[in-house]
Amino acid sequence: MSTGAPVGTSEPAGYDGHAGATWAVIAGGGTGGHLYPGVAVARALMALGHAQATVRFVGSRRGVEAKTRALEGFPVTLLPGRGLSRRLSARSLLANFGAAGAFLAAVAMATRSFARWRPAVVVSLGGYAALPCVVAASLWRVPVIVVNVDAVPGAVNRWASRVAVACAVSSPEVALPRAVVTGVPVRSDMARARRSQTERREARRRLGLPEPAWVVVVSGGSLGSRRINQATVQLAGLWSGRQDVAIRHVVGRRDWEELRSAGLPDGPLVYQQVPYEEDMASLYAAADVAVQRAGANTVAELALAGVPSVLVPLPRSPGDHQGANARAMAGAGGAVVVADEDFDGARLAHELDALFARPERLAEMGEAARALARPDAAAAVARLVEASARSRPAQAEAGEGDGRGSGGAHDPTTGAASDHEAGEGRAAPGGKEDAGAA
Repeated sequence: MSTGAPVGTSEPAGYDGHAGATWAVIAGGGTGGHLYPGVAVARALMALGHAQATVRFVGSRRGVEAKTRALEGFPVTLLPGRGLSRRLSARSLLANFGAAGAFLAAVAMATRSFARWRPAVVVSLGGYAALPCVVAASLWRVPVIVVNVDAVPGAVNRWASRVAVACAVSSPEVALPRAVVTGVPVRSDMARARRSQTERREARRRLGLPEPAWVVVVSGGSLGSRRINQATVQLAGLWSGRQDVAIRHVVGRRDWEELRSAGLPDGPLVYQQVPYEEDMASLYAAADVAVQRAGANTVAELALAGVPSVLVPLPRSPGDHQGANARAMAGAGGAVVVADEDFDGARLAHELDALFARPERLAEMGEAARALARPDAAAAVARLVEASARSRPAQAEAGEGDGRGSGGAHDPTTGAASDHEAGEGRAAPGGKEDAGAA
């Protein structure tokens, strides 16, 4: 539905486009690991009484948020730009100059948009699309909440934490100022994931997987992982003659065409390739073991579902945050960790067969993973967002037509300030708290 919004913006039915119709801006994305915690927080805000049309997502035109169905019903604005390349080459240098120009354009677009939306709060998920909104929020004096899901904060959230009123973090070890320990927000469908025999049977039926076989689900994230994809294809070749195992391989969009054109191995093995998986709850319910990277969102979903895993941390991830996530899960007994450089089809077959030979160990790993889960994390972040927002909660505004309070905003073009200056009308937690204890 068009509302005269800038290019890169979509509005849900019922959104009238007037100033103040946006109560919260949830900014960031690029990958599912950044985006889906934001979706969980948005749903939790709706459970607190905020209309879906008043919770706006701002992401990147190049990110998964431009394609996923997870944002259906939310207003979405997509900004230009991309992340910086860390490679030292002339090509990377030129690309970074282009990225800097796109970033400035994104900041200008975000600042203009904030003049229309007048949001009460901004949630930074990390990723390069979050930074322009944090800059705009600073100019308009809109409170910022950082949601940091990784064990080691990324560059955007480290910067955003300097101006944030609070930082929702996954564990007490995360080093950010004004931190509140909430856990990793996970989508409500994942929070409801169950792995009883009945639900496992139904999930396998939905996905076309054999009920009596050992089921391995493999995913390298929304874009995919070449290393994991290559190892999985090798594994399928090694197992092509087996009927006691089955593989559901979520390839990712980046390598999908290449792998699809290569064809499938001959033999009775049930080996399914799909480009992307929207129904992760069914995937985890069907699984006996998962093979994945170790992003914080992935590890949190595995914990909630209680799925044993083989984790392959992304090498050279910023601050080795995936290594830290994987070590935490393995230390609790919920995962086997294999270094990226050691990971191939033969090694994967060895690790999986060792697990299948000891069903009791798989059961223990599932329980150990589940012990790390924080199913209330999204609700805890939503309460923090409400406590920190510039205006009253949406429930208090019923009948006033805009889903947020009537407080004005600082105008960066005139220097005028709102009735609620920074530090007034919002919580600013000091030190590190545990939201679960509130």
